[in-house]
Amino acid sequence: MASAPTVAIIDDDEDVREALCELLEVMGFVCRPFEGGSAFLAAFPSGRFDCVITDIRMPEINGLDVIDRLKELGAGTPVIVLTSAMDEHSRQRAVAGGACAYLMKPVDDAMMLASLERALSGSGSDPRTDAG
Repeated sequence: MASAPTVAIIDDDEDVREALCELLEVMGFVCRPFEGGSAFLAAFPSGRFDCVITDIRMPEINGLDVIDRLKELGAGTPVIVLTSAMDEHSRQRAVAGGACAYLMKPVDDAMMLASLERALSGSGSDPRTDAG
C-alpha cells in the first residue's frame, strides 16, 4: 500500500498553516507545518516531502529563497507558492525557479487541491492560470 503524500506547509501565519494542514489532512495527505523557510530548510535533508507549499513574504528566508535553495540542492520537489500580494516580479521569479503554481491568498480549497494534485502527478501547471 502506497503511503500518503507528505506536504510541507511553510508560512509565518499560524492560522494559514493550521487551515492548510487541516484541509490537506482531511483529504488524506500528511502535513508538516513550518513557521518559516529556515525551519523548513533545517528539516529538509532529514525529511521526505512530496510537495512544498510556501508563502512568499516571510522574515529571514522567504518563499523565493526556499525555491532557490531547493534548486541548488537539486531537489525535484514540486513547489506551490502562496501570496497575499500579487507582484509580477515575484511571480516571474517563482516560475523561473520552477514553481508549479502561484496562488493568491485566500486560496480557494478546490484550486489548492487541484494545484496540489497536478504538482504531485508531475503534470505541473501553468502558474499564470493559477494566479487567481
